[in-house]
Amino acid sequence: MSTEELSYLDLSFALLLVVGLAILLSAYRLGVTQSLLVATVRLVVQLSLIGYVLRFLFASGNEPYVAVMALVMLIVASREIMARQKRRLKGWGSLGIGAGTLFVSSFAIALYGILVVVHPKPWYTPQYVIPLLGMIMSNTMNAISLSMDRLTSAVYDNRDVIEQRLALGQTSREAIRSYSKDCIRTGITPIINSMATAGIVALPGMMTGQILAGASPLEAVRYQIMIWILIAAGAGFGMAFALRMLEVTLFDSRMRLRLDRFEKPKK
Repeated sequence: MSTEELSYLDLSFALLLVVGLAILLSAYRLGVTQSLLVATVRLVVQLSLIGYVLRFLFASGNEPYVAVMALVMLIVASREIMARQKRRLKGWGSLGIGAGTLFVSSFAIALYGILVVVHPKPWYTPQYVIPLLGMIMSNTMNAISLSMDRLTSAVYDNRDVIEQRLALGQTSREAIRSYSKDCIRTGITPIINSMATAGIVALPGMMTGQILAGASPLEAVRYQIMIWILIAAGAGFGMAFALRMLEVTLFDSRMRLRLDRFEKPKK
């Protein structure tokens, strides 16, 4: 079964819907019309460029090129985690934690999936490595950024309560445990909901793409099950590691809360 090709003219008809939505939002004076149009332009440009990059990678199959692409994905995702923080750490703190946790979680989980579950030959085949790493990293990035933003905000907003707990003899982990649990719950809940409703409420993206490309629905289902398991593991382990790194950063060896490690709020 072949896939129906889309021309740029076909896409232009789809873009008419965005224009209509922009007009509607403008009428409501929500202040997001420009953001919608900019995001649409970025979507078209970025995906068009990545299409050429992936075509080159798939054609060459060169291991160093795949490594460079993975590194670029890591850097961009790490910066995105830092940009989403309301209460950022000074210097490169937020970026460092984001990059470290993504590397430990996403890269390790993706490597496990490639070597143990899928095991293509060669193992660095870009048709497998880049899509799997991208899906795991994007979902892990969202979970980590949500949990980090929630914890840093909770620690800063409840600093008096936390310092009282520390004064009463609690450890730093005990003082912020309730906030950490809430952060992990916030980050993992969307993934659990997506897993619970997959195939009933909606067909997941990877499965849909494979079916549209002509793959067997049963084969597409097996790949989708695998990727959701890897995503859940990457997000869960990534959040746990990120929150632990935040705890080490925000408290010193004498269990004192270090508010000076936050950036000053912008006026």
